[in-house]
Amino acid sequence: MSEITLLLEAVERGENQAAEELLPLVYDELRHLAAARLGHNSTSQTLQATALVHEAWLRLINQGDRTWNNREHFFRAAAQAMRHILVDLSRQKASLKRGSHPERLNIEEMDLAVAAPDDRILLVNHALARLEEEDPDSAQLVILKFFGGFTNQEVAHMLGLSERTLARQWAYAKGCLYQLIQEESSGNPPSA
Repeated sequence: MSEITLLLEAVERGENQAAEELLPLVYDELRHLAAARLGHNSTSQTLQATALVHEAWLRLINQGDRTWNNREHFFRAAAQAMRHILVDLSRQKASLKRGSHPERLNIEEMDLAVAAPDDRILLVNHALARLEEEDPDSAQLVILKFFGGFTNQEVAHMLGLSERTLARQWAYAKGCLYQLIQEESSGNPPSA
């Protein structure tokens, strides 16, 4: 067993020292995932990769269920935690934009071009929630690729698939997600 897997098991048992030993071993990879994810949306304007990693780490370690089967399972959970953080931040920005918490803004300082990606994150998240109900495997793949920032090779390894099989599944998952996003953005009811 790898050192990371052993430490994950110790964290599951509630050994606090194990969590302290685990962070340095996974930090660089978590930071890489966070940086990849933040490079694709406007939340990077207010949230840095380091902050995203720290927030995800706190959510992972402080949650009630700290059961991870292995290293790959841990990083899937980290990708999911990053997803929730980015969605929460996008929701906060959207609510501010709609005036639920009015504050005085200087229109000359606003960068309107960076607002749209937050809306896209919310749209993707909403469509992804529907995809999770309809096709959990495809949804997990989207989470790993879109919110986790993993490469096809990394995801194929995590899921025990060949890269060709993963590429086919990724194409299918993207198609399903795209259709759901189109339905959401056009206001059409879901097709049966």
